[in-house]
Amino acid sequence: MITLSGQLAIRTIHGRNGDFNVGRLATAIGEFVIKNAELDQYREGKYDGEFVITEIRPSTYNTSGRMVIEIRAHLGGMTLSSIDLLSSDDAKRLSPQEVDPIDEEAQAPVPAATVSPEAEEDSQASNPLIDTTPFGSAVPDTAATENADVALFGALWPLGDVVKLDATVDRRLLRQQRDRLGAMGYEFAPLSQDWHRLTA
Repeated sequence: MITLSGQLAIRTIHGRNGDFNVGRLATAIGEFVIKNAELDQYREGKYDGEFVITEIRPSTYNTSGRMVIEIRAHLGGMTLSSIDLLSSDDAKRLSPQEVDPIDEEAQAPVPAATVSPEAEEDSQASNPLIDTTPFGSAVPDTAATENADVALFGALWPLGDVVKLDATVDRRLLRQQRDRLGAMGYEFAPLSQDWHRLTA
């Protein structure tokens, strides 16, 4: 693990799984592609700071009939000091043909998951053949929305004025949390790396 000063350029790509971000970190020892899940919370731009690199490795993927080989670094953390707009030259260096990391992960073999008894009970409760909720007694929309938010945010619920998302969760879940926070009136603060509720 090493800590380097550098500049992280982030570009947003509109993919079939929703918006995702890719980054290119320029340091004194070279440039690296960054695809950490937490980048999906940031806006396009150039971020100066100190970056903790836990791993550097070559990575390959196929796109548009070509194979891309890149040197990828994994960030263990970062302390940002300033933000600037992404120039058109910077944007060109970050290819719009990037493969969504969710699609990359889907191609990797996944170990078989075991179902806990609690999860099995939850799935049975939502089964229409087992569910005993009387017909016509629909849950009010506000309660359904809150229940969905409780399920989406888990231990973070109820949300405070400042929310820090767990970047170790599934990428798809992190994007859903990001989008829901935006809809609920929160804004991401890159320097503190957390979400703040906007006051009316």
